[in-house]
Amino acid sequence: MWGCCALGRYDRYVLSQLIVLFGFFSLVLISVYWVNEAVDLFDSLIADGQTLSVFFEFTALSLPQIMLMVLPVAGFVATLYIFNRLIGDSELVVLQTAGLSAARLLRPVAFFGLFLGLVITVLGNVVAPVARAQYIDRTQQVQDDLTGKFLRAGQFVHPAPGLTVYIREITELGEFRDLFLQDRTAPLSETTYTAQSALMLSSDTGPRMVMFDGMAQTLSAETGRLSTVLFDDFTYDLGGLIAGGGLRSYDLREIPTWVLLSATPEIAQQMGQDVAYMRFAGHERIARALFVIFPPLIAAACLMLGSFSRFGVWAQILLAVSLVIPLQMIWNAAETAAVRNVDLQYLAYVQPVAAALLTLVLIWLAMRRKWPRARKLRGVPA
Repeated sequence: MWGCCALGRYDRYVLSQLIVLFGFFSLVLISVYWVNEAVDLFDSLIADGQTLSVFFEFTALSLPQIMLMVLPVAGFVATLYIFNRLIGDSELVVLQTAGLSAARLLRPVAFFGLFLGLVITVLGNVVAPVARAQYIDRTQQVQDDLTGKFLRAGQFVHPAPGLTVYIREITELGEFRDLFLQDRTAPLSETTYTAQSALMLSSDTGPRMVMFDGMAQTLSAETGRLSTVLFDDFTYDLGGLIAGGGLRSYDLREIPTWVLLSATPEIAQQMGQDVAYMRFAGHERIARALFVIFPPLIAAACLMLGSFSRFGVWAQILLAVSLVIPLQMIWNAAETAAVRNVDLQYLAYVQPVAAALLTLVLIWLAMRRKWPRARKLRGVPA
């Protein structure tokens, strides 16, 4: 159908335009999604006492998942834009007059779809799972790290329930000056620690606060008596304030594709997942890479169904958009059925198969369509 696979001048021209516009729309859409993600991350991380470097690390690790959502849309929109411009400038009319068929005109779009499918394959099966695993690991580390919650001078902070901390000054070496720590975690007593200086140290059981030249005052709720103890140095264990992590929970987005495809009930139980959902998720990664090949072809073929008009081809653009929406509905229906029965895992490929059949039908219709202006240029009555 596509003739010789060697790229001609027309192929290189259209393909270069598609890649440039694809990069532009990808950058715009990724920026929009990234800003929404960054706002939530900034509020949760910076308010938790983390640094900007941690914030940028988390945003970078979230980018592969955002790109998986955005790149297929960017490819579809870029194809609509390029072919709308080619039609508006009568370039396609001239090319058809020169004898190029609709299938030949769609060949660079096919190459672009294959390029997009390759990008999604690498992202979905290699980059995104690794980034997601690191994202979850770093999230666990940040949640278990109380150090950042203490590192705010001149503020009363509550790093854990029942705990209040105030630090007048934090030196460049990380030393705390004039520390106030109130512990109300015990049900029948309340202890207040004051110290001239303190240090935060890490240990196998978690972080510890070492206080120097201070006083501990304990108020008993039962007797109402206040006990006071002076100390030269005292170690306060913060490890008990951190909730035990237990077994690490797994996200399907971080599990390697080969593990998902070969999942057994035992493996699924160990990871806290459903075996049918794991199998479908593995095939879905492959099917998604196959599916993204066809939306650009659908977009270009739909635009070639109409006649030349100075008012554009908005009807064909709406047709292309309306044809892609049912394909997403097919995927939703396949997912609903497949996650209930592990034997239906191959329903993940229904969407790319349906997209391929729809593409073939549209190309066939485009090849039968003769543009009125092209006929006139050949001397044939319209």
